[in-house]
Amino acid sequence: MGFILREWRKDDIDDIVKAADNPNIAKNLRNTFPSPYLRADGEWFVNDCIAREGRGQIVRAVEVEGKAVGGIGVTLKDDVYEKSAELGYWLSEDYWRKGIISQAVRMICREAFARFDIIRIFAEPFADNAGSRGVLEKAGFTYEGTMRNGVYKNGEVHSYCMYSLLREEADF
Repeated sequence: MGFILREWRKDDIDDIVKAADNPNIAKNLRNTFPSPYLRADGEWFVNDCIAREGRGQIVRAVEVEGKAVGGIGVTLKDDVYEKSAELGYWLSEDYWRKGIISQAVRMICREAFARFDIIRIFAEPFADNAGSRGVLEKAGFTYEGTMRNGVYKNGEVHSYCMYSLLREEADF
């Protein structure tokens, strides 16, 4: 399925609120991704992405058929992690299992390695999120281990997994 990654625009707010307001998406993300996902959440998110673009992060809208249907970003870390960046992404459930995010991960990682002085990009999907784990594996990330009982979401304790892609392993 065809898609593009592009910078966020203010006119994405309505599309993103529609795409993001889904508890099946929010259950696998950090608490900063609310459920329900309201217009105020979309306004804050899009405006924050626009304001911070290129300053310690690359964030992109995933666009399919002219509509923003997801988001993906790489955020630089600091302190002893200053050579690392964290990858995060989500996609409207209507577009799951179509290969979009695996390709988008490769695209944004290529851009992050070209733009930033980093040696490692990592992601931390919940251990029971097989879809996201598969996305990372298809994109060339290496599973490093499971952090047992490492997160608390919606009143439940979950484990999460550490995946990484090193600059020298990126074959794109």
